[in-house]
Amino acid sequence: MKAMILNTYGETAVFEAADLPNPTAKEGHVIIKVAATSVNTVDTMIRIMGSDLPLSPALPAVLGMDFAGTITELGDGVTGFAIGDEVYGCAGGLADLQGALAEFMVVDTQLIALKPKSISMREAAALPLVAITAYEGLVRAGVKSGQKVLVQGGAGGVGHVAVQLAKHFGADVYATISGEKTAQIIKGYGATPINYRSETVEDYVAAHTNDAGFDVVYDTVGGANMTNSFAAAALNAQVVTTSSMLEIDLSTAHFKGLSLHVVFMLIPMLHNYKRDVHGDILAKLAAIIDAGDLKPLLDDQAFGLAEVGNAYAHLSNGKAVGKVVVDV
Repeated sequence: MKAMILNTYGETAVFEAADLPNPTAKEGHVIIKVAATSVNTVDTMIRIMGSDLPLSPALPAVLGMDFAGTITELGDGVTGFAIGDEVYGCAGGLADLQGALAEFMVVDTQLIALKPKSISMREAAALPLVAITAYEGLVRAGVKSGQKVLVQGGAGGVGHVAVQLAKHFGADVYATISGEKTAQIIKGYGATPINYRSETVEDYVAAHTNDAGFDVVYDTVGGANMTNSFAAAALNAQVVTTSSMLEIDLSTAHFKGLSLHVVFMLIPMLHNYKRDVHGDILAKLAAIIDAGDLKPLLDDQAFGLAEVGNAYAHLSNGKAVGKVVVDV
């Protein structure tokens, strides 16, 4: 099969075309003919940081976590799926799991679900990592009807899904953005955009919550921005983050009695821990998508398998609006 591989890691690492043996199905797994894959920030981190990240595959490496495709072969013990089924998932591209930058991949059926019928393969490939992350964070925070929810980074990969899912759960949703284009995207989801460049945290908390703060803050920016999330949160509020690898003063969180939820959705893949939860979430997301309550935001640029290096660069340089998808 054709694949794009990395033979080295680092800033100058280049994807190279390779012919690899077709994978074989094993118990509880299926073979997928990959139609499309999407690029996530963690993929670009693996390419650059390599062995400095404990989740990076050994070289030569086939990256690509997200995919949509068609089942071509069933391993022993597989139930609930059939040859020809169109599926989607996040199931490779780290540790010892081959990624989706190849014509075929072998995947654990616990990590996949039937593709939503109402969207294309490209759209489905854009969703698994970010949608599972958004869903898990909102469910952990107990988002429900009538709450005020703030999504930090509302037009980003996880952010744009979190905005739509919070609306689906009945919340009154707000999202930080940086310009008019992303403001229109947020308005299109029925949420209220907040330009963090022109409004301080104190300003928008006063304007939208009467100084009480938000019931749930989903911080997809993370890092030092978490201090803004603590400041924007109400007393006893829930704060969710996808990026907490830093030292930070938790005094504000203490005096407000905040609950902090860290979402690291790669745990089931890395540790073979409760993988079936991801399959269940993907099935629930497919129903939400087919009901019209969630639609992925795709960047306008299209990339083929041989152009994966350009796709990674496009995401890394900050010019992408929406998920970057590679057609395999």
